[in-house]
Amino acid sequence: MFSGLKNHPFAVKAFFESSIVLTFAVAKEQLTRLIPPCLELDTFDNKYGFIAVAMVQTTKLRPDGFPGFMGNNFFLIGYRVFVRYTDNAGKNLRGLYILKSETDKRKMEILGNIFTHYNYTTTDIKQVESGDIRTFESAKSDFKVSIDVAEGDVALPANSPFNDWKEARRFAGPLPFTFRFNAATKEVLIIEGVRQNWTPKPIKVIDHRFSFFDALNIENPVLANAFIINKVPYYWKKGKLEIWK
Repeated sequence: MFSGLKNHPFAVKAFFESSIVLTFAVAKEQLTRLIPPCLELDTFDNKYGFIAVAMVQTTKLRPDGFPGFMGNNFFLIGYRVFVRYTDNAGKNLRGLYILKSETDKRKMEILGNIFTHYNYTTTDIKQVESGDIRTFESAKSDFKVSIDVAEGDVALPANSPFNDWKEARRFAGPLPFTFRFNAATKEVLIIEGVRQNWTPKPIKVIDHRFSFFDALNIENPVLANAFIINKVPYYWKKGKLEIWK
């Protein structure tokens, strides 16, 4: 009787102190098996699909209508596939399909799993800053990322499929929508995010390791781009359900 609670039954507000997103290019055949039949991969050159790893420091996360002081601060990590969905009105929506979500606090895991299908787990997160170098790592989740946030020109990662940063920005998450599919009922849950002051800044990735790719049996993921966004108000609308036709 409480299953409807997981479908984003109310709008949510938050403030992103920072959002760091690393996007990896993968041969599209490897990703097709990870998404439901209602979705299509959002591809580049009809060759690559993409997985985004987002590391977001949120503050004042709360239901819409609640005052900011009642919000909570969480560090969130998400693994998402870039996808497209054609809704019942015929609109082609670009968005993300959720593979895994992690947080640094048990409270977010509990509440997130009551009101969403994001399947949160709690993990350890260690953050270290030394000048312009930021490092994020987790022993439990077995990942480590080091980035350089210094101002100045940044080259695309080696072996990126993109020719320039203009192309790369098309795959700078998060995108406006996230999707979830219930195979038993053929219901598609659509959650729309609304953002302000969204100006992704390219960053240099010094080192990265994500064991989650091994768990997915993803071979040869290539870092395609990396961006940081700071000080952004964010808003998730109430979830919308429709039957996939």
